[in-house]
Amino acid sequence: MTFHIIGIGNKLPVLTKTQQELILKTTIFSGGKRHYELVKSKLPKAHQWVPIQSPMDAVYRAYEQASTPIVIFASGNPLFYGFSNTLQHKYPNATLHTTPYFSAIQLLANATNTNSNLLQTVSVHGRAWSALDAILIQQKELIGVLTDPEKTPATIAKRMLDFGYSNYDICIGEDIEGTQEQFHELSLAAASKMEFHSLNCILLKKKHHRPIDFGIADTHFKSLPGRPNMITKMPIRLTTLHLLNVLQSTILWDIGFCTGAVSIEAKLKNPNLEVIAFEKRPECEAIIMENQKRFGVPGIQSIMGDFFDQELTSFPKPDTVFIGGHGGQLKKLLRYLKPIVQQNTTIVINAVKEDSIKDFKEGCAAIGYAITETLTMTIDTHNSIMLLQAKKEPHFMKS
Repeated sequence: MTFHIIGIGNKLPVLTKTQQELILKTTIFSGGKRHYELVKSKLPKAHQWVPIQSPMDAVYRAYEQASTPIVIFASGNPLFYGFSNTLQHKYPNATLHTTPYFSAIQLLANATNTNSNLLQTVSVHGRAWSALDAILIQQKELIGVLTDPEKTPATIAKRMLDFGYSNYDICIGEDIEGTQEQFHELSLAAASKMEFHSLNCILLKKKHHRPIDFGIADTHFKSLPGRPNMITKMPIRLTTLHLLNVLQSTILWDIGFCTGAVSIEAKLKNPNLEVIAFEKRPECEAIIMENQKRFGVPGIQSIMGDFFDQELTSFPKPDTVFIGGHGGQLKKLLRYLKPIVQQNTTIVINAVKEDSIKDFKEGCAAIGYAITETLTMTIDTHNSIMLLQAKKEPHFMKS
């Protein structure tokens, strides 16, 4: 299969001589409805157009039935969150020839005389918030965002304000190169109250850095009413993150999150970490969200209810697990985790009582885990806490 993918803008394209010659000897073309309106006057009279639209299976069938090369028109740079990448994934053995145009983000930066040296771009177009959340937590200087009809400039601005990122201004390009082209440089507060053309993209420009302590003081977290000490203390929290190896992990389960302190600090240290936090006390749902907003940490998935009532196979498997609470059922909890943990999954607990330490060691042994590290810490006048890390024993691992 051979594809020639030509990137175009939002106006009648000026084609090179080589592209014109290619089009004249091609019979099968493809692209979106908007692309067809822009290029149909340049196509041979006897041509077939394969519209790129849902369901995509029908599009792929048409491609696979073609016996000649196909010319595809795509928006901007097809290798930048574009259709060339889709084709590479779908047909890894196909021959692709891509001719790019400016991406919408490039056009917006050029139109606003924005220095793009530090530009980093993410897409929320048909995607989750995770990539934007991660880059915001890192507070990059200049962020380009490809939007969609649900994740609009106003929605993005509101989300940023909710999580305390008012240290950014927003630049919006509407219908770039189209008949309704407009550019705006606004505060997030102003943008959050406006509607924009459905074809848009944005730049987020940092005005100043929002400081976040490497280890957040315990008193800065919203705590359980009347129980201010019901939190993993900061020095223990940071050591716990070390034992959880959060910098090299991709998915953390925080079981019994309470205030969310461990989850929040973990995601601050590794913004790309996917955090799934479990808690049975209903009042903690509002507490963790308040703390996420205080410290600018969107994207933690809170699962409320008894852990033993959860269908664990419906969640991504963790490569690191923190047991912050177990309700006196530690051995049962470890047995419940057994089908979920992977060969490389680390399990960490902070225990005060001797019974908990004993149950953790015995419960781990029962599921093929061995204690790999123990640390004892004492903070101020509080009781000593033992931090235990466990990993799967080699002879339990699959060869």
